[in-house]
Amino acid sequence: MAEKRILCIGAGYVGGPTMAMIACKCPEFCVTVVDINPERIAAWKSDHLPIYEPGLDELVRTSRGRNLFFSTEIEKGIRENDIIFVSVNTPTKSFGLGAGLAADLQYWEKTARQILEFSQSPKIVIEKSTLPVKTALAMERILNSRENGIHFDVLSNPEFLAEGSAVGDLELPDRVLIGSRETREGLQARETIAEIYAHWVPRERILTSNIWSSELSKLVANAFLAQRISSINTISALCEKTEANVAEVSCAVGMDSRIGPKFLNASIGFGGSCFKKDILNLVYLCRSYGLNEVADYWEMVVRINDYQQERFIQGMLGAMFNTLAGKKIALFGFAFKANTGDTRESPAITIARRLIEERAIVVISDPQALKNARRDLAGLEEHVHYVEDPYAAAEGCHAIAVMTEWAIYKDLDFQKIYNGMEKPAFIFDGRNIIDHRACFDTGFNVFSIGKPPLTHFER
Repeated sequence: MAEKRILCIGAGYVGGPTMAMIACKCPEFCVTVVDINPERIAAWKSDHLPIYEPGLDELVRTSRGRNLFFSTEIEKGIRENDIIFVSVNTPTKSFGLGAGLAADLQYWEKTARQILEFSQSPKIVIEKSTLPVKTALAMERILNSRENGIHFDVLSNPEFLAEGSAVGDLELPDRVLIGSRETREGLQARETIAEIYAHWVPRERILTSNIWSSELSKLVANAFLAQRISSINTISALCEKTEANVAEVSCAVGMDSRIGPKFLNASIGFGGSCFKKDILNLVYLCRSYGLNEVADYWEMVVRINDYQQERFIQGMLGAMFNTLAGKKIALFGFAFKANTGDTRESPAITIARRLIEERAIVVISDPQALKNARRDLAGLEEHVHYVEDPYAAAEGCHAIAVMTEWAIYKDLDFQKIYNGMEKPAFIFDGRNIIDHRACFDTGFNVFSIGKPPLTHFER
């Protein structure tokens, strides 16, 4: 290649930040990100990026207009670039065979056919989206379906980003995984991509594998992380029955070097675009290969997550005299985790809808996610209010439920909040982040995950 050029198809949570980092670390490359959504591309070109990630604004500004470009010209991008990352949406199917479990690959297949149609030279095509194992085989068959002399190498390079820390994860990754066919051409293509990452990632952290191992590794990594969350959440239910403290149990277990402390914080459960989708995809794959016991095992991880959210609502009902009708409840946080505005599969969506079913009035507060919250709860406007300031949101409420572990919620003046609430006032801490004893001393009745309640009622 005379000029080093990279294209990414898909300007979402993965494609945009990843290409911004490559452009920053590889100034000799011209990096173009294309998407069919003109509003999203316009946002990437503006001062208000379409996604919130700490450090992302600065990262984009370092390269945008120099060697990082955003465009809707997909056909032109395919013609002009010989390295193409595919980072399109792969949601769970909502129709037909595999509905509710399998990945919906229609957008991915349309992209593969576009690459075939508009390519005029050999390409390296890299799967960046999370895809079922063996998807690369289908992509190879589509791309090599015409006898026109153009050769395509298909690689798998799954992302291992955590939303809220994506920029740091890209700059200092635990590992970069690149999978390829183990042919001469496949190995050469793999090395081409490895050399891009080697601009800033130590070689020992660039792992290579066959393409099927790479595709499967992303699903398995997310399944293992989600499994840890569901595991500790099952123990939180037991702690509440036995008056044990799940935080103390987590600490004791996490200090075992064989286990480690990460992802052992009890909560209302996991959310986000990956965990549930990838586990259900894994379940579908296992069932399709006749591994029903394996599928049942992983399906329980999702079922426990759903159970934890329903248990939270039941706890609120029981504490507040078995009725929520007409009561005003503030949700502190709506994003699925802190430091992102993403609300996909957020437990707060389920909690808000269940509260509305119980005829409560819901007030939602979040520093980044109110726009997405309005979209998620469209049609329920008469039951929901959106107030960014947590003090104003709690005014006149009967209860507060902490949904997201934003740092700002730890440092609020809860005496001031308590003074403006209806009495008796309740706090339900779904993330175990606030000072429960201090809130109790202020006057709140405090209910948390996996710990004995602190109440002013006689028991």
